[in-house]
Amino acid sequence: MKQKLLRGIFAPLTTPFSETGDVRYDHLEYNMEKYAASGIQGYLVFGSNGENKSLLNSEKEKILASVIRNKAPGQIVMAGSIYESTMETIEFALLTAEAGADYITLLAPSYFKSEMKDSVLVKYFTDVASAVGIPCLLYRAPQFSGGIDLSPRLVRECAEHPNIAGIKDSSSGGIEKILHAVPESFSVLSGSANTFFPAMLNGAAGGVLSLADYLPGKAVELYDAIAGGSLGKASELNRKIIALNIEISGTYGVAGVKSAMDSAGFRGGVPRLPLLPIPPEGAEKIKKILNTYP
Repeated sequence: MKQKLLRGIFAPLTTPFSETGDVRYDHLEYNMEKYAASGIQGYLVFGSNGENKSLLNSEKEKILASVIRNKAPGQIVMAGSIYESTMETIEFALLTAEAGADYITLLAPSYFKSEMKDSVLVKYFTDVASAVGIPCLLYRAPQFSGGIDLSPRLVRECAEHPNIAGIKDSSSGGIEKILHAVPESFSVLSGSANTFFPAMLNGAAGGVLSLADYLPGKAVELYDAIAGGSLGKASELNRKIIALNIEISGTYGVAGVKSAMDSAGFRGGVPRLPLLPIPPEGAEKIKKILNTYP
């Protein structure tokens, strides 16, 4: 069931909340209208930037419906089904497939960390992939899975499954080893601005970058420069983008991304508790950085 290679820039959608913690679906629709015209290839819903673990399943269903309803024709929707049990992961994955998502993303369970050997994880990923009707993507993010990493050998074994189509690699290093372990037909997407440029040079197909949440045009410009062979331009863009990434998501996390969205004309808002809003001085710093960004 593997589809064509995923290429381009994808935005890891944030979830807009009110000051009292309610989902602002109107703000999500506002953001989607802007993203639909931005040139990005699609979206990741229910990842770390979307505060997946802080959402109710009932909220997720409404959010996904809104994203699918408001995306531009041809844009791709990847949805995280991130749970601790195979049964619950499959259950939500089936719901997202029925709602119209194009791909499911799967993170390693981590509550029983000591039990999560490669053989257990391979079975988990392949069991889910065998049960759902749309392609699956692995999600390599040890910082969000209790330190559990996906080895190149594990990824290579999973890549043999006909319904596991690729991986989003948000780790701090090692994406080149993943690229060398899998066939060219397996979509490898960088999940970090810090690794995006070298990953693309080594064969990655694109990126799921928080930069695209607040400066989608710049993310697309960087991708196009690399893909078009304009490496001098790409290198200069990349240098500026990494500096942005360090100051925004690298310093303030999701709250920083949302603050940058507010400064760039999107509806970012505040995180949901227990995450705290960015301090006023941080928001002002981000606003100044974006105001001076070329």
